[in-house]
Amino acid sequence: MNNYMRVILRRVLVILAFSAVLLPSGQAMASLVVDKAADTAIRAAFKATRPDIVITQVEPSGVAGLYLVTMQNGPTVYASADGRYFIAGDMFEISAAGIESVAEKKLKPVRKELLTDIKREDMIIFSPKGKAKGAIYVFTDVDCGYCRKLHEEVPQLNAMGIEVRYLAYPRAGLGTPTYDKMVSAWCADDPIAAMNSLKSGSTVEPKKCANPIAAEYQLGAQMGVTGTPAIVLEDGSMIPGYKTAAQLGVMVLN
Repeated sequence: MNNYMRVILRRVLVILAFSAVLLPSGQAMASLVVDKAADTAIRAAFKATRPDIVITQVEPSGVAGLYLVTMQNGPTVYASADGRYFIAGDMFEISAAGIESVAEKKLKPVRKELLTDIKREDMIIFSPKGKAKGAIYVFTDVDCGYCRKLHEEVPQLNAMGIEVRYLAYPRAGLGTPTYDKMVSAWCADDPIAAMNSLKSGSTVEPKKCANPIAAEYQLGAQMGVTGTPAIVLEDGSMIPGYKTAAQLGVMVLN
């Protein structure tokens, strides 16, 4: 058993122990309806201590007494019905499909739908010769070391028939030097050449134009991006962090 699976199983054991306290013996962890009192209490608790946090949704987590709370441009957490306690991090479900992240299971179809609304002209796309066999969407930061490492793998991905579609996600935020570089790349006469230059550590001619950087930054937050590179497959699955071309080829083409 590899270290990753050991970590997951340790988390699962903690979750199962917590669930055993919350659920009567033998009770199935069926989907529950969020009552208005719980929704109101959770929102009020967060607002009282952190008025800057905007909660977009409170919904059943699958565990009685515990609710999945989605925050605008923030993480997903699990809160008690009175809003007094919350758990930050992943919760996993054991099912016929195996061990799945509850939050990821919820976000996957949302991401897939959001991807359909992205215009090709709003991305910087590295296409293979001939017909593409698959594609990946990459939320990238031109100053991110692992983003640059992944960019070195783009020719190999293209050779496998995988199209790489870049979306902007300046980690330091909007209006930063990295943001300005990315605006220049998206506004360049040759965005592909500009992206290659920035990924290699070179500079590009500063440019400004109407661009999708801010919208894509917000889109990344909506999809659960917390760092770069964040790779999203066409089915809505997210692969956080750097992966080699060989690893991505297996995920995309199989």
